[in-house]
Amino acid sequence: MKALVIDNEPHLCTALTTLLKEYCPEITAVESADGVQSGLQKIRSFQPDIVLLDVEMDDGTGFDLMKQVSEPPFQLIFVTAHNKYAIEAFRFSAIDFLLKPVDPDALQQSIARAQKNIRSGNLQQQVQVLLSQMAGLHNLEKKIVLKDLENTYFIRVADILFCEAEGTYTKFFIKNSNVIIVSKNLKEYEAILEPIGFIRTHHSFLVNPAHIKLYDRTDGGALILDNGQSIPVSQRKKDAVLQALEAR
Repeated sequence: MKALVIDNEPHLCTALTTLLKEYCPEITAVESADGVQSGLQKIRSFQPDIVLLDVEMDDGTGFDLMKQVSEPPFQLIFVTAHNKYAIEAFRFSAIDFLLKPVDPDALQQSIARAQKNIRSGNLQQQVQVLLSQMAGLHNLEKKIVLKDLENTYFIRVADILFCEAEGTYTKFFIKNSNVIIVSKNLKEYEAILEPIGFIRTHHSFLVNPAHIKLYDRTDGGALILDNGQSIPVSQRKKDAVLQALEAR
């Protein structure tokens, strides 16, 4: 596999190139570029299998670059300093990212995931989700990318009824759709969805408040959704759930 590193800081570009050569034997060739325009030129000439793309560069951002790539033929890994808003967008879009300074183990894991997904044709749609997230779409219009063993799903956040923990997996219950089981734990999705209003009602449940019909106070408490499903509310979470419901 061929990898392209696009970063405007020469020492970081060199360091990442060195890490790829030392820790990622599946990478057979590495080239680099230092910005949006040089990166676009190198993508055309080098035709990489994987692009490791900096977010902030002198002549624009990694997002600007991706807007100019139609039907990306490569796997994408963003490389960024800790930026809470950008990281939230990456998580919604399920696009891989690495934090600077890049850890060799994290790099190896990202390259392994990219190699596994090398034939996936979903990157363009994932980039659209990413750009929509960065543009600050209203919460009801946001989409989230979910992946199971066979498919990639592009789901409107507004259509999620609730999420349920199943060991290290998370089950997504979607309006007018089948259940989607994702190999990430509920805590990871709590970090993504709670800031936009989802309510953790129980150690196993995360609920979209837009679908809550009523709060049933009997038998310890439960939320009744507009499709009739009952979601338990733990004693420990009861006060926080009531506060969240009253704040709507």
